[in-house]
Amino acid sequence: MDFAYDEKTQELRERLLKFMDTDVFPAEAALHAPGGGGHEPFTRPAVIKDLQAKARELGLWNLFLPHDSRGGGLTNLQYAPLAEITGWVPQLAPEALNCNAPDTGNMEVLTDFGTPEQQERWLTPLLNAEIRSAFAMTEPDVASSDARNISTEIRREGDEYVINGRKWWTTGAMDPNCKIFIVMGKTNAGADVHHQQSMVLVPRDTPGLTVVRPLMVYGYDDADHGGHAEVRFDNVRVPVSNLIGEEGSGFAIAQARLGPGRIHHCMRAIGMAERAVELMCRRVVEREAFGKPLARQGVILQWIAQSRIRIESARLLILKTAWLMDTVGNKGAHTEIQAIKILTPEVTTWVLDRAVQSFGGAGVSQDTPLAALWAGARTLHLADGPDEVHEASLGRREIKKYLV
Repeated sequence: MDFAYDEKTQELRERLLKFMDTDVFPAEAALHAPGGGGHEPFTRPAVIKDLQAKARELGLWNLFLPHDSRGGGLTNLQYAPLAEITGWVPQLAPEALNCNAPDTGNMEVLTDFGTPEQQERWLTPLLNAEIRSAFAMTEPDVASSDARNISTEIRREGDEYVINGRKWWTTGAMDPNCKIFIVMGKTNAGADVHHQQSMVLVPRDTPGLTVVRPLMVYGYDDADHGGHAEVRFDNVRVPVSNLIGEEGSGFAIAQARLGPGRIHHCMRAIGMAERAVELMCRRVVEREAFGKPLARQGVILQWIAQSRIRIESARLLILKTAWLMDTVGNKGAHTEIQAIKILTPEVTTWVLDRAVQSFGGAGVSQDTPLAALWAGARTLHLADGPDEVHEASLGRREIKKYLV
């Protein structure tokens, strides 16, 4: 693997870094200034439209999507360093580039598995950032760490599917501009466990679909992601043509959706960790305790050293994973995909925790981005499967080599 960025990646990095300095960081500062958050709950700040317009002018649009002429046409390895940069301001930067979850995953699903009609109706407006979307998979009544537990029923009646069930942590659902849900449920409970589930498209205004309540993350509403919601489906009816792919393909589609998403999430998390290191370093050279600067306190120097070691190690593993996905496919990179899902949240929360500690009381307040970044990073230990599930699976793959 060549550790140098290729010419295209380097040019995009430079363009994106300049955009961050001239537009995104100032917008973040204005947003968090007194009176700067004056917008309706779960609606996007007005500055988002301005940032998106500028990003489109700069050619920094839909960079995550490789297989559509309206996307960036980048490999996973080329996109990864760009995702890291957006992680410095996760509240604004990913959406400014129309590279924000869950829309990225939903757009990939529609690109790879949607019919031409589904793509025209839903993919095109998503690619243009005219609407938002949600992904309804996790359920409150079962252990969703095992996707085979999904109990939401999708029953066919003639030319319609009838959907009944409850979902929660449906990211994006609180945004009033969220117009379409991708819903995963069981169409055939009698099939083998990996072919029971299917995915269907459910427009938000479909009768029987109710957004019950928002769910907070350590007290944060995550409005920059469209919030998270509990959603109820009571005899929701949609045409059979709203099926994505084939009946029974829902589990496989979910796995395909999660592959590139691992790179996106993990590299943005590395960006969050890098910002934490910068804030920590700036803080400790400015503050003094017990007669000398914090930067001369041995334990803090150890935190900074360990932060650098852990970030560099995680980044290299993520880039290796992206390279493998590009060269041998997601299946060939399965071990590494699981490894980065386990490692990166651990590294990022560790670094952020030390940065918070270096700030003292300010670190847990709204006066720095650290508390919000930590809350976001902590959820990555659970999102897309808890650490323990991935560790068990990875452990089984390793031990299998030695079993007779």
